[in-house]
Amino acid sequence: MRFSKKKPFLLAVISLMIVLSGCSNDKLLDEAEKYITSVEEINIPDDAKIIGLGEATHGNIELQKLKRDVFEALIENEHVRVFVIEGDFGGGQEINRFILDGKGTAEKAVTALDYSIYKTEQMIDLVQWMHDYNATVSDDEKIYFYGNDMQRYDYNKKGLLDYYEVVNKDAGQKYAVQLEQASNNTMRSLTTKQLKKIHEVLGNIIFDLQSNEVAYTEHSSSDTFAFALEYAQLMKQRTELFLNEGDYQQLRDQYLADNLQWIVEFEAARGHDKIFFSGHNGHIEKTSASLAGYKSMGSYLDELYGSKYFAIGTDLMNSKFQALNRGSDKRKSYKIKNHNGLVSAFSEVEPNIFYVDFEKALESKELLDIIKSEQKMVNVGDDFRSWQKLLKMFYTIEMIPNQAYDGIIILKEATPTDVID
Repeated sequence: MRFSKKKPFLLAVISLMIVLSGCSNDKLLDEAEKYITSVEEINIPDDAKIIGLGEATHGNIELQKLKRDVFEALIENEHVRVFVIEGDFGGGQEINRFILDGKGTAEKAVTALDYSIYKTEQMIDLVQWMHDYNATVSDDEKIYFYGNDMQRYDYNKKGLLDYYEVVNKDAGQKYAVQLEQASNNTMRSLTTKQLKKIHEVLGNIIFDLQSNEVAYTEHSSSDTFAFALEYAQLMKQRTELFLNEGDYQQLRDQYLADNLQWIVEFEAARGHDKIFFSGHNGHIEKTSASLAGYKSMGSYLDELYGSKYFAIGTDLMNSKFQALNRGSDKRKSYKIKNHNGLVSAFSEVEPNIFYVDFEKALESKELLDIIKSEQKMVNVGDDFRSWQKLLKMFYTIEMIPNQAYDGIIILKEATPTDVID
């Protein structure tokens, strides 16, 4: 067997990069405890309308538990009553019905989202807690659940056709036939011709709804009409993602922002002027730092709401997390270590999980210099391979913390979720 003379050099370069990626000149922050608080003590500005919580990975138990911890604090301290997740809009309404009406089980409700990352004990516990909470409070204190994603068909279609059963059965039966191929099971095998036909049908449905709003509302309500129209819009968005694969990420984050704006406006009309959103850091952050080059949902929200959008990111020091290897279609646990100026500054504080308020950081020139400079922060989606652990560039992304977020929750040690089959 012949060996290329270039291979030893290449291996040496890779080895050097691995060594260098583990090196760090990061320093401890003097009196670091002064600049942290517990999650329960997060300070939110009075004018904030949207509070976003990011997660550095989708596969850590502690990050999934943070959803409840932060939301509980916001209920208590900020009177937030609306929880939105990076998940299917139609499936989210199945969860909403469960936490309000109590029919079914928390596990079945979570399954309706059809996202593997949420099929965990932590998410089931969260939804069960929401149900139990609602059972103990008055109607004006109840909490509501939404998803703002558009990557599924089934429950959006069900909500839309159920509405037509009430307001126009004949039209509903016609649309049911025309949308038969629009389903979660078949959607990835549809041809461009079939997708264009579905897109045309959805355009006709939206036109029908808008043209008959007065008549349909008389047979239902303004709220159920608004949801029916939104179900149709979500299905149209899903179809447009398939028809524009090259712009998938760009369109998806634009639609995530559009759908969140719809929820904000709908709930504001019902007297809920603040909402909580939970999703990946890549959607939450305001600077569109992704190497893929698309504009993040957080950037859209920053343009729309300015200071009324309050973004909380997360970062990890040592993390064992679960993710899917799409090449093998199997889930497994991976372990990474992360050192950057920000997390290392707090590496010796006592709590495992703590919040750093960037407004409070103004009191320390040392800390301010850190959050104003680029940091390699953990950024892992739900597709990960073992080789990505070799270099930080494969599991982190460079961003300027105080431009991307208004504060950050740091976890020193994090453990992997276990997805329920």
